[in-house]
Amino acid sequence: MSKELKENIKKAEVYLQRFKDNVTGHFISGEHYAGSEGKTFENTTPVDNSAIGKVVEGTAEDVDLACTAAADAFPDWSSMPGKERKKVLHKFADLIVARAEEIAMVESMDCGQAIRFMKAAAIRGSENFRFFADKAPEASNGQALHQDQHLNYTKRSAIGPIGVITPWNTPFMLATWKIAPALAAGCTVVHKPAEFSPLSAMILAEVSKEAGLPDGVWNTVNGFGDVAGKKLTEHPAIKAIGFVGETVTGSYIIAQGAPTLKRVHVELGGKNPVIVFDDADFERALDAVVFMIYSLNGQRCTSSSRLLIQSGIQEKFIKALKKRVANIKVGHPLDPETEVGPLVHTSHFEKVLSYVDAAKEENATVAVGGTAITDLGAGNYFTPTLFTNATNQMKIAREEIFGPVLTAIPFETEEEALRIANDTDYGLTGYVWTKDSGRGIRMAEGIEAGMVWVNSENNRNLPSPFGGVKQSGIGRDGGDYSFEFYMETKNICIAHGTHKIPVLGK
Repeated sequence: MSKELKENIKKAEVYLQRFKDNVTGHFISGEHYAGSEGKTFENTTPVDNSAIGKVVEGTAEDVDLACTAAADAFPDWSSMPGKERKKVLHKFADLIVARAEEIAMVESMDCGQAIRFMKAAAIRGSENFRFFADKAPEASNGQALHQDQHLNYTKRSAIGPIGVITPWNTPFMLATWKIAPALAAGCTVVHKPAEFSPLSAMILAEVSKEAGLPDGVWNTVNGFGDVAGKKLTEHPAIKAIGFVGETVTGSYIIAQGAPTLKRVHVELGGKNPVIVFDDADFERALDAVVFMIYSLNGQRCTSSSRLLIQSGIQEKFIKALKKRVANIKVGHPLDPETEVGPLVHTSHFEKVLSYVDAAKEENATVAVGGTAITDLGAGNYFTPTLFTNATNQMKIAREEIFGPVLTAIPFETEEEALRIANDTDYGLTGYVWTKDSGRGIRMAEGIEAGMVWVNSENNRNLPSPFGGVKQSGIGRDGGDYSFEFYMETKNICIAHGTHKIPVLGK
């Protein structure tokens, strides 16, 4: 064990001790709350599957209390001038930076992500708050539309209390990505984090209090989707739901919100293609292919889990890829050298393992990995895996594995690559590597996805729209697109007094 790892483990133990000593409950109206029933579940770390505390299992009554608090706080928060909300949200960002180490270490231990990525995720969370804080004063701005005899102008206002349900992969950053624009718009929030990784959500709730958000503006309720999540999506006080997660759950949320006509934004799964043509910049494409599936344990919606490789470069590229994948360092998430940490939960670990059997049954080749790692202890460690000799009809190419697993599929022509890329139920992202600018444009326009990167990995631009098509979701995050979701638009028409009014019954 390296000196750096020993030091990080000691620091993490200090940060985690309060979660071990105290039950993690809810945060409602600016106060910690133990819940109406006090029933708890055990929270484990994927490092060794030991308990790192107990978490309150939220009830329908708990969720109702949080939603009522958000509704009560909404009038004052939404009417606060945007420049005042801007100050509060900038302080929020400052506090995230001050606690970045704590957030990163707690999150690494809670969900198994390597510390090298969680440090960046914490800082990116602060950047989300700064970006939307700066936009808060202009959030209500609309358009001025002048005609000869009328003036039309639009104005936006916060939609009301909103529910945010976040997943267990990079939970802190994704929570800020959803909640920061909602607060900037003037909405109040009820946040339900994933039950597998609830700890950083409580840190966020504490930061909201310290930053000066009025009581009730930010509320956090822990628990399971079939009770706490369901109550939140059905609650009449909640006007919109922002959800990040898998597709089946997303469809349930849409159905649950329908009776109260909730606005719903669901960012769901993906089986994203990365298409590498013969003329691609070999080393840059190789770096991007490896990074976009094996970073963050392969547990992210935008990972490029299908490699479509043109035949002319296939042998050389796969050879180099196998070497890189075999060289990826799997280890303790707090080790600065670790590139892939343990998978988030034993149930997910077993799911990922099951796809190795599926690959073998369909005669794909397990070119690298495909096994559990036992010499790192009792955690959910899995070797980064590469499947070759695959077709797009195999289970490993159709279903979202959500782990450090890449399926390579060959193609001959541009037309074939496009056909394979689009032959999926999903449509979140696509990646194209080619030096032919015309081909890059043609492929980008032809790929059925909400986002396409040409000669780049997932490089985020905060004002740009983020979201998918088909079973990858409904709606867009980012910049003004977020405000369109969290705000209602009103058109106001003022006559110049010169137009002729139709006359009836005179």
